[in-house]
Amino acid sequence: MTDVIILHGAWHQPAHYDDLVGLLRSRDLSVEVPDLHELSLADGTALVEDIVTASEQPPLVVGHSFGGVTAGTVRGAAGLIFLAGWLLDVGESPAQLLEEVAKETGAPVEGLLATLDDNGRLRLDPEDARKNLYGDVDEAAATRAIELLRPEPPSIFGATPSHVSWRDTPSLYVAARDDRAIAAPLVGRFAARCSASETWETSHSPHLSRTAAVADLIHRRRRNASG
Repeated sequence: MTDVIILHGAWHQPAHYDDLVGLLRSRDLSVEVPDLHELSLADGTALVEDIVTASEQPPLVVGHSFGGVTAGTVRGAAGLIFLAGWLLDVGESPAQLLEEVAKETGAPVEGLLATLDDNGRLRLDPEDARKNLYGDVDEAAATRAIELLRPEPPSIFGATPSHVSWRDTPSLYVAARDDRAIAAPLVGRFAARCSASETWETSHSPHLSRTAAVADLIHRRRRNASG
């Protein structure tokens, strides 16, 4: 039985969500955080749907940041939460949306500072990550989060769903008012696609800066989904 599935963002890994998972488990919720690193969107979706299928009741799926791309394609969930997440439609890709915003605004979209390493992977700059991912996270938690970051293949920006589930699944978008990782026009577009939306006074990582509040939200949505 799995109550909640948390999908990590790009450059992140399951350990980034340890504190949140611990709080949820202390409330007798069963939580899984599958590792999606370097999986294609299709393979990541299949991995998560296997967990959904194996559960006695449909679980709640939470997608943080790029984890939202996979969350939006998972079928069979009781509900979806996009935590400062990406929410794509069929045929869209992150690269395409960033290009659209650049054309609309007439300026390049500011985002995370990433450089190619010797293996052709994109590696985040630690100081930039501190500012743009963890702006309101306390020093100890931010330091650990930065240490856990890992490089990603550039192909993540080409991820394109062939199907989506968010149109037919109850969904909530949690927008971070001080989100410096997702351009504001995209945040508005993603939020409008969900059944409901909320705006929090946080940076891009509320699971680290407001862990208890995120746990409360997930617990409440899980309880409501169970009837």
